[in-house]
Amino acid sequence: MSRLWDKGAPLDQKVLEYTAGEDYSLDERLVRHDVRASIAHAQMLRDQKLLSAADCAALCTALEEIGAEHARGEWKITLADEDGQTALEQRLTAKLGAVGGRIHLGRSRNDQVLTALRLYLREAIAELDSGAQRVAAALEALSAREGQTALPGYTHMQQAMPSSVALWAGGYATEIRDDAQGMQNVLRRVQKNPLGSAAGYGAQGLPLDRDATTRALGFEQTHEPVTAVQLSRGKAEAQLLFEVTLLMQDLGRLAADLLLFYTQEFAFVALPDSFTTGSSIMPQKRNPDVFELVRGRSASAQSCLLEALAIFAKLPSGYQRDLQLMKFPLFRGIDLALQTLDIMAIGIAALRFRPDRIRLDPSLNAAAEAYALVLKEGIPFREAYQRIGARYNNKEGS
Repeated sequence: MSRLWDKGAPLDQKVLEYTAGEDYSLDERLVRHDVRASIAHAQMLRDQKLLSAADCAALCTALEEIGAEHARGEWKITLADEDGQTALEQRLTAKLGAVGGRIHLGRSRNDQVLTALRLYLREAIAELDSGAQRVAAALEALSAREGQTALPGYTHMQQAMPSSVALWAGGYATEIRDDAQGMQNVLRRVQKNPLGSAAGYGAQGLPLDRDATTRALGFEQTHEPVTAVQLSRGKAEAQLLFEVTLLMQDLGRLAADLLLFYTQEFAFVALPDSFTTGSSIMPQKRNPDVFELVRGRSASAQSCLLEALAIFAKLPSGYQRDLQLMKFPLFRGIDLALQTLDIMAIGIAALRFRPDRIRLDPSLNAAAEAYALVLKEGIPFREAYQRIGARYNNKEGS
């Protein structure tokens, strides 16, 4: 198959396979965003007298049809297309003939894919925020349901201070909401419109109105100067993956607590059979596999971040094809986080604490007793600390 941008001989199949890689299949999730951006671009060209009203109407109708066909699963991007942007223009040309070729005036695949990617990231951030809020709400519901249940607070894996389900769950809920806020902060970079920057140097000689597509697509500002657009690539993606990594680490720590609490030695919590798996050899076993995988996948999130950072770390200015490789770690990190948030909300809702199995060592109150001694006798805290410490040490030695 000859692509619209081929010059003479078709591309060697091996070169196509290597350069396209998995990029064409990753572009599937960007098609509807590319359609939306293409419609905004066509309408801007019409308003700037660069496209007739009739051609604009035909292009917009065809784009909507092609987008709807894709949403219904009637076509997919193929290796022969190479990428989603070419697939879209090929189908426009098939529908409209020469009119389909007018859509690319004033843009490049570089700004086209980045525009679709930023539109996608806006939605992804909203989904991640919603998922994090659901997990935090599940923790708060657990606190409301069982918050009075006493727990030992641990330092150095030793019982140290009195705690409760409310304190334990509330701490995680607060940090997960903080992670959600961190992801919202990524919008500062995502909300810049790259469309019309073309291959990184603008569409010189064309009277484009980039602010018009900024308004049409709901971006907060036009990304200027045009040379900054390609220099910015990878930064919003890496920033989001950093926030995803922090979120996944919080979820991993929550999972680690629950794995400890579920052991027979602790037995602080119970889980329904529907949330645990069986053993292939030991008939008595119920395994909390979900929480083990949550704990492990925090490492997967970190690897996505490191891969993304390494891709653009030392690129020169202008577009470089290395940037195409950013999609895989970005999409994988987002998908991992969304799946993990969904399953954690379910797991927390199913969780039950077992107050009858929670043993609190009397020494948990040692710090409180030292504070009480300071208030009662007016002595320095260090003196109270020594007296209370000696009392418990003597008990241990007797």
